[in-house]
Amino acid sequence: MDPRLPRLAGRRGALLVVDVQRSFADPEFLTDLPGPARADVAAAVGGIVRAVAAARAAGTAVVWVRLRVPPTDPWEASNWFRGLAPGDDWPTAWEPCVEGTPGAEGYAVEPADGELVLTKRTYDGFAGTGLADRLRERGVEWLAVAGLTSDCCVLETAGSAFTHGFRTVVLADATAAHDRRAHDAALHVLSLHSAVVAGLDEVRTLW
Repeated sequence: MDPRLPRLAGRRGALLVVDVQRSFADPEFLTDLPGPARADVAAAVGGIVRAVAAARAAGTAVVWVRLRVPPTDPWEASNWFRGLAPGDDWPTAWEPCVEGTPGAEGYAVEPADGELVLTKRTYDGFAGTGLADRLRERGVEWLAVAGLTSDCCVLETAGSAFTHGFRTVVLADATAAHDRRAHDAALHVLSLHSAVVAGLDEVRTLW
C-alpha cells in the first residue's frame, strides 16, 4: 500500500464517479475501438460498479458528475480544437453525451436516491458545477475518483480536485481510456503531480 493512503484513515472521503455514460462505456457506442480497448473499458466498468457498491456498503458518500452537451449551445473551444468550423453541422453524429440522446444516458450503474448528481459542460467536473462547495458542505476531505475516461475527464477532474484542496486517489481498476497508451500516460501524470493511483481493494479499507 502507498504510505500516503493510511494517513487518510479517519478523514471523511467520498467516491466521485465521472461520466459513466453510454457514449463512453456502452459497447454499442464503441464499435470503432479495437477489441483490447473495448475489453479495457468493460473491465473498468466492472470496477466502477464494484467501487460504488463498496462505498455504499461502507456508508461513504457517492457523488456523480455527468457530461451533458446542450444541442443548441456548442462548446466552441472544443469544436475549434476538433477542427470544426463555424457553420459546420453540429452536433456531429459522433458528438458524445448530447442531451436527449441515448449517449447521454447512464450505463451499468445509476445514482441512488439521495446521492449528489451534478451536470458538467466540459472535461472538468469542478468547472461551473459547484462541486467543491457541495463536497465541503458534506465535510469531505479526500476523494476516490472512478469513471471514464482516464485520459480525459478523469484526468481533468482528478487534477482539479487536487487544485481545490482535496486529497485525491484515482482508482486504477475503475477507470480506462479508449487507448491503453493514453491510459497509462494519464495515470503516470496524475501520480507525478496530483493523485495517488491505487486499487479498489486498498482504498475500500479506508471507507
